[in-house]
Amino acid sequence: IGVISIERAYPLTLGSNIGTTTTAILAALASPGETLANSLQISLCHFFFNISGILLWYPIPFMRIPIRLAKALGNRTAKYRWFAGLYLILCFVLLPLIILGLSIAGWQVLVGVGVPVVVFAILVVIISIVQKRWPRFLPRFLRSWDFLPKPLHSLKPWDKVVISSMAFCRTRCCCCCKCCKEKEKDEEKDDMKAKEKSLEMHDNPALSMEDEAK
Repeated sequence: IGVISIERAYPLTLGSNIGTTTTAILAALASPGETLANSLQISLCHFFFNISGILLWYPIPFMRIPIRLAKALGNRTAKYRWFAGLYLILCFVLLPLIILGLSIAGWQVLVGVGVPVVVFAILVVIISIVQKRWPRFLPRFLRSWDFLPKPLHSLKPWDKVVISSMAFCRTRCCCCCKCCKEKEKDEEKDDMKAKEKSLEMHDNPALSMEDEAK
């Protein structure tokens, strides 16, 4: 909306993260003596984790990958509005729960499942970068993702599913959507009335005086 650029918001976000970690350290220092060591250890881990993230992703310009990722996610969300909700559910609910479950199962399970997934994700990212910059170095079938089924490399099929399901929900089973429709209709009627009022012809006093003189 033009209030602040993402390049300016990025260091502000990093600084606010450091602020929260220092608040946690102060809270840990105020804890009782028997829990002081553990609480201070956790708060310091949080602090140094954020410091290492800043040192890794901010000082060197070409390492500011989160900015490019945020722009890509923003462009994707501008095209498919439901993608923002899907991203939040996947990254902040399902993915942490999956990692927690794997860690509870044991480090062998975590490594056995996590390493192949991470390697596969890195390969996909590398191939995507090479496709955009140096496609001649790839085999013909790897120069695009068109050899895969469309739902695996495009959000258009999923967008159709989401739109159709929302349309079904509005027409059949969602009272809230019906209420929203009625509100939208009322707002449209109010807008039409306002436009009609603005288009009404008003008498010009100068013209009326000329008519009376005649």
